[in-house]
Amino acid sequence: MKKWDSHFKLGDTVSPEQLDFFDKHGVIVFRNFLDQEKVATYISELKRLEKQWLDEKKDKINGIPLKFGKDDQGNTTIQRLCFSSLYSNPLHDLLGDERLKALTAFLQPYEGRIAENEKDGLVINNYINTPNSTFTQMGWHTDSPRDLFMGQKIMPMLNVGIHLDTCLFENGGLRVLPGTHKQGMFKLLFGKKYFIDNNDDPREVGFDIYSGDLSVHDGRLWHRVKQSPKFGEESRRRVMYVPIVTGKYKPKDENSKTPFYHRFTGKVHH
Repeated sequence: MKKWDSHFKLGDTVSPEQLDFFDKHGVIVFRNFLDQEKVATYISELKRLEKQWLDEKKDKINGIPLKFGKDDQGNTTIQRLCFSSLYSNPLHDLLGDERLKALTAFLQPYEGRIAENEKDGLVINNYINTPNSTFTQMGWHTDSPRDLFMGQKIMPMLNVGIHLDTCLFENGGLRVLPGTHKQGMFKLLFGKKYFIDNNDDPREVGFDIYSGDLSVHDGRLWHRVKQSPKFGEESRRRVMYVPIVTGKYKPKDENSKTPFYHRFTGKVHH
């Protein structure tokens, strides 16, 4: 298992070097996308939304279930908030950032767009490792079978992670198998046991991720979230995921049905 460093910065356009790196590996990390003032704003929005949704006893947004857990004091928390930018002006404004739009270049020749009200919208993952946590890691998977579940062709998509907490390589976090975004359909579906397989892989790489960094991976890339060896606040990992998608526009609203794959798994995706 290897650690890769990153020297990339994201501007209003992506550079030829960045395009080449992403094309080859299917993953890229940009340093200091957010300053610490912005990070603090988004963390306070996350806390506000979590409290509001718990008070309102919401269990799903636009048909997508919220995921609940307990913090180290035993209080109920929301571990996965979806469509969060539809309920927050600062988060909505973030999705208008020109630098995020620049990332659509990684999908060429397809036209990409930020899916604010499609898929699960802006997802915020809010994990903390406690001795009785149920959802502290995520086995190997790609993001593509969702398309198959929905009866669609697998389309290229980007999963963009905006990291609110520092998560160094030794503390778990995102692991990927570089280059597997170019695998054939059979490997995509059967290369590993989806979500069950948590084993280290000699080909995998990870990064030191710092608060304010941004990561991008191709949805067809094999990846996982490795469990933190720490407990409590030291293990807290808050990441906002922006889906950048292609293909037909498929917005969701409060009348949208729950996709059936949510019924048989509590642990499908980020």
